[in-house]
Amino acid sequence: MDLIEQFQRQAKVKKKENRNYYKRLGRKNTKGLDDVFHSLHDAVFEEVDCLACANCCKTTSPMFTKTDVRRIAKHQKMSVAEFTKKYLRVDEDGDTVLKSSPCPFLGADNYCGIYEVRPKACREYPHTNRKQMSQILNTTYLNTLVCPAVFELTERLKKILPEREM
Repeated sequence: MDLIEQFQRQAKVKKKENRNYYKRLGRKNTKGLDDVFHSLHDAVFEEVDCLACANCCKTTSPMFTKTDVRRIAKHQKMSVAEFTKKYLRVDEDGDTVLKSSPCPFLGADNYCGIYEVRPKACREYPHTNRKQMSQILNTTYLNTLVCPAVFELTERLKKILPEREM
């Protein structure tokens, strides 16, 4: 079993537990939460090699802002209309996302073909080092199902902030 399959099994086993954990965490006083997340983010990403995984690029789509679309289309030497028609769609939430997975810009070596101009959502993923983490706890929970680093961060977070203390 490869690392991605192992991660997916663990994430599935802990899915309900992690969903409930983040719900409870959202009801807790979140003072100092950013500091805890940022510390864990730094520690986990010293150990995790995203290029060995790329599960985010293989299974999900970032949201594309108008600025992202213009920048990437220019980089691809395409018009915005051509780029949009070829790669993008509007999802059920009204967000502009990729038409398909895996990302068409993901290489066989897990390198991004548009890394220098990638969407803002890709640059910021998995969002565990942003300010006001309390505002995106549901997104963070959902990312435990996609990103092994977020799953590991969550396991460590549960040891620092156990549910019984919430």
